[in-house]
Amino acid sequence: MSKPPVKAPAAKKTAPSGKAPARAATAVAEAPAAPAGNRFTERFGPATPKTTELPKPPMESTKSATKVDPKLANAWKNKAGRDLSEPELLAMPEGEYMNDKQLDFFRARLQALKDDLLSNAGETTEHLREDTTVVPDPADRATIEEEHALELRTRDRERKLLKKISQSLVRIDSGDYGYCDETGEPIGLGRLLARPTATLSLEAQQRRELKQKMFGD
Repeated sequence: MSKPPVKAPAAKKTAPSGKAPARAATAVAEAPAAPAGNRFTERFGPATPKTTELPKPPMESTKSATKVDPKLANAWKNKAGRDLSEPELLAMPEGEYMNDKQLDFFRARLQALKDDLLSNAGETTEHLREDTTVVPDPADRATIEEEHALELRTRDRERKLLKKISQSLVRIDSGDYGYCDETGEPIGLGRLLARPTATLSLEAQQRRELKQKMFGD
């Protein structure tokens, strides 16, 4: 005898009818999360075209800062060389390097420095002549002798500087002032203002000091 067909249990029909609303609710709740994430990435994403344009304003400011004041650039035309100020001297065109007015400026500066050193040397001589009293206290006498020795060492350094000043004045008259002895390149106004007796450019001076440290010459 053939068995009758088995029917599906009716209890399974209740399962999808009870869970379907819950899944629909979760799908509706998760749906608006996607645009929220997109808004977050659009606002706070790392790749934004605005950040690439930020360095442009400083470039324009640096260009404007390097512009020379036209009043300073043209002041040397109506003044004598010895009457120029340092900003006016530095504002002169590069093509006017070591012209007559610049040479006149440095000649006056070197001569003033020479006169100042000579006056200091004269004051030291008079001071040593006047201070000839014998001090009975050994401690006071040692202090005075130490002061005299320090003053004499200072005047000895100034004596060497006077020799360099005289050589620089000779270089101005011969037309060699302002140019490096080793390379023949311009020393530069900035270096000459800081050290009027310079005979080497900054690069040549650094090379010479390096050789002296290496070979002790």
